[in-house]
Amino acid sequence: MIVGSGYVGLTTGAVLAYLGHEVTLLDIDTRKVDNLQRGTLPFYEPGLSEILQDVKLNYISTWHQFDQTTDIVMIAVGTLSKTDGDVDMAAVDAVAQSLGEQIHSQFNGIIVMKSTVPVGTAASVKGRVERGLDARGIKKEVEVASNPEFLREGQALFDSFYPERIVVGTTSKQAQAILHDLYLPILQQTMQVPTVLDRPSNDIYPVFINTTSVNAELIKYTANSFLAMKISFINEFANVAEKVGADIREVAYAIGLDKRIGPQFLQAGIGWGGSCFGKDMRAIQHLAKEYGCEMSMIQATIDVNNRQREIVIKKLQETLHILRGKTIGILGLSFKPNTDDIRESPSLDILRKLLDLGACIKVYDPLAMQVCQSRFPELTVEYCENVETLFNGCHAVVLVTDWQEFRGLDYPELTRKMVKPIFIDARNVLTNEQINEAKLMYVGMGRGGLKWVKEF
Repeated sequence: MIVGSGYVGLTTGAVLAYLGHEVTLLDIDTRKVDNLQRGTLPFYEPGLSEILQDVKLNYISTWHQFDQTTDIVMIAVGTLSKTDGDVDMAAVDAVAQSLGEQIHSQFNGIIVMKSTVPVGTAASVKGRVERGLDARGIKKEVEVASNPEFLREGQALFDSFYPERIVVGTTSKQAQAILHDLYLPILQQTMQVPTVLDRPSNDIYPVFINTTSVNAELIKYTANSFLAMKISFINEFANVAEKVGADIREVAYAIGLDKRIGPQFLQAGIGWGGSCFGKDMRAIQHLAKEYGCEMSMIQATIDVNNRQREIVIKKLQETLHILRGKTIGILGLSFKPNTDDIRESPSLDILRKLLDLGACIKVYDPLAMQVCQSRFPELTVEYCENVETLFNGCHAVVLVTDWQEFRGLDYPELTRKMVKPIFIDARNVLTNEQINEAKLMYVGMGRGGLKWVKEF
């Protein structure tokens, strides 16, 4: 059973059901459960809808339906940030309390932490559950393991079926064996390839890492912090490259050929967003502070990322000068392509600042506009049905999300619809040929070798 039918819970449930396991998803949000039973997903993830149509998932909304013969209870509820950076554990604690109230003496399953949680949570959940059992007169030890997820939104199914590693934190031989068996088709790559995925050209056999729960919990925070730091690192150099007339894309390509560095996460631009990096780094900062440790590199990573959004505003001011009354188009609302997730999206920071400066904002995104309208109805922006409508009458357009469809647009034709052909490419998507052909006044991120085309 998986508790929580959000991004991690629903994706994990679909994958495990595809592998042939009997999976029940429990979510106390009855409306979400009703929608799932009707086939309506709460978010978009490529291929997930198709997978769910091919598997059987059971959806329940109450603990009264808890099956005592369940082998695994996987906790995949949300963990939000508090104002001080600490993690709000209310949802996890509520699940632990419910388990303490529901488990019978004959329950022989294990509890697995899938949510991203602070170091020590597995032990905390174990204690809370056992105290609940003890209060009911049940003297029983429960096994709690940590099994962090490493899913990329937009590529979650690929990451699930072809992971590089599966981390299990437990000292229990029983829990280790159960989880090894759970993932065996993936570890041995014996599962049938889903029709919505292509098998990698090289065989990927994941490493099964069995360690302590503390190590597993810290692995998750360390991995996300390092990836975020890599993005901020290349963005700092992009700002230097722009000043000295270098092209950060060529710099990144060259250093990425070094196997010690690697090419991933070296794409300069506007920085990272989403629900993971920022939340996780704030959480590890809070934990470190409790133990008297200063994480200056983590703070620098966050500071650099925040400044990247401000740089886009400065570029608009340098080209348009006065932003009040100007019409600016924003290409992309989601924090990354292939998702409708707008949590901590750079687009939101940029358009809010532009609205504060008096600009008129038009936006277009292939998936995220309805989500944005629903979540932020106070934003006075024009949602465009297509890119042609967005470009029409704009004094400048800012490409924020690097959707694949934005790479192949007819920019020469779109440019003619603009008041001024100013294009801020915050993801360095356009090629030199596209820029010259469209006669754009082009501003990239760290592409100092480019000359603006100033034909107004």
